[in-house]
Amino acid sequence: SAQRLISASPLRAAIRRWTRKLAWAALAAQCLAAPAFADPLEVKIGVLRQVHSRETISILDIPAPDDFVAGVKMALEDNNTTGRFLDQSFSLVEAKLGANEDPAAKLDAMTAQGIKLFVVDLPADKLLAVADHAKDALVFNAGATDERVREADCRANLFHTAPSRAMLADGLAEYLMWKQWRRWFLVVGSHPADKLLGDAYARAAKKFGAKIVETRTFEDTGGGRRSDTGVVQVQRQMPVATQKAPDYDVLIAADESEVFAGYLPYRTWDARLVAGSAGLVPTSWDPSHEAWGGIQLQNRFYQAFKRRMTARDNQAWVAARMIGEAVAHTKSADPKTLRDYM
Repeated sequence: SAQRLISASPLRAAIRRWTRKLAWAALAAQCLAAPAFADPLEVKIGVLRQVHSRETISILDIPAPDDFVAGVKMALEDNNTTGRFLDQSFSLVEAKLGANEDPAAKLDAMTAQGIKLFVVDLPADKLLAVADHAKDALVFNAGATDERVREADCRANLFHTAPSRAMLADGLAEYLMWKQWRRWFLVVGSHPADKLLGDAYARAAKKFGAKIVETRTFEDTGGGRRSDTGVVQVQRQMPVATQKAPDYDVLIAADESEVFAGYLPYRTWDARLVAGSAGLVPTSWDPSHEAWGGIQLQNRFYQAFKRRMTARDNQAWVAARMIGEAVAHTKSADPKTLRDYM
């Protein structure tokens, strides 16, 4: 055809050859004029955590050795997936603290490595010490539930991905009121953290219109929790400890220290529901959560760590993903820039 004759003509072939040469020449000129690639943006995230007690009611409840830090590792894998396209690299530096250890020394060692972003699982006092000691850094509270770190003792460089006791208590209260279970029997442990949690449930009851028919304290007398005598002792106390209570719909246990609440379901004097620290438990994450990509996240987590994701893992994952998203959008690892963006 005429079209084939034209395309095969010497003139057409010459035009094609010169077009290719011009295109390659233009590309070469652009490459020579273009600046060299900048070094990848390296973002180091420090993890400061205090290992939680392995003395639990059941060996099934003993935290995994990588509890919390596994969530950060999962988030860094996600951050680096995006970072490969944006020339950004994320890495992790971890430090563990003893129960009575001051975080200052390990914090200084990590700061000396250029780390200005910290994901922390520490009690409130140590968390605030970290925030005060590293004022030019960003600190993400992914563990402490104390209300005061959000209120009276708030710090400008502190973000929270762990829910407070009040948030957890409010969440449970909303559900109980929706079910019309308005009469609560509140049993509080004898440790300071238990009392703070008990106060949170008392405020939630007043806030949502529930009635606490009685408040009792369960005294921790010590003893081996998993030894035969310790288990039998606490189990046998449950019916008596809940006897002769005014009529109630649900027993609320405030037992953050994990001393007695695990023994309450099916052992109360009256046939009643148990909620709070056992039974129906408010939490920031649970394996039953399947919406908003929950199944995909849990499957990836299980493949990587051969266990289920815990609430602490998830809170740490959210904190590290916040950092990754902020770095991706600002193209910066500067704490002030990231703070302003978030």
